Amino acid sequence: MGKSFEALLPDHEQFIAKQHIFFVGSAPLSGEGHVNLSPKGHDVFRILSKNEVAYLDLTGSGNETSAHLEESGNGRITVMFMAFEGPPMILRLYGEGRVVLPGTQEWEVIAPRFTLLPGARQMIVVDVHEVKTSCGYSVPFYNYEGERTTLQKWAAQKGEQGLTDYWQEKNMVSMDGLPTPLGQKLSTGTV
Repeated sequence: MGKSFEALLPDHEQFIAKQHIFFVGSAPLSGEGHVNLSPKGHDVFRILSKNEVAYLDLTGSGNETSAHLEESGNGRITVMFMAFEGPPMILRLYGEGRVVLPGTQEWEVIAPRFTLLPGARQMIVVDVHEVKTSCGYSVPFYNYEGERTTLQKWAAQKGEQGLTDYWQEKNMVSMDGLPTPLGQKLSTGTV
């Protein structure tokens, strides 16, 4: 059944490379805030080392993960992959995440590893302290038919200023009122 590892193994990396979707979980430190779970598609996940991963975060109607990670003393994040095809397995990456914004030195180092899709607003980098696998026996089979292009078309139509305006309207704070790094950058006019 479940097994824990201190770092990603080659088998884990191969499993991750085959998946078309992953899920990201985060929560504020306060027990009263909302727990967030977000599905992520497209080719936006990269393994940087055995204990560090990153994903390119595309524009969304909220920015919960970013706010949770930047909350003072927080940073908790879980990334989960599961097999919908082939042998069953669930793989979770537990760690501490941070937000990397465009224009920063870290962005310039990591960004070349990605194809920057329209609407890319930030990267989430995770320092992984535990990798855990479990059976996945109850996960149903699903067939992958392809990526939706709706978000990329929408972002391209918005253009740079339109995206900035949207971020100011929707991505400045979390649903619990926590500020996001993107919101802090927008409020200082550095976008």
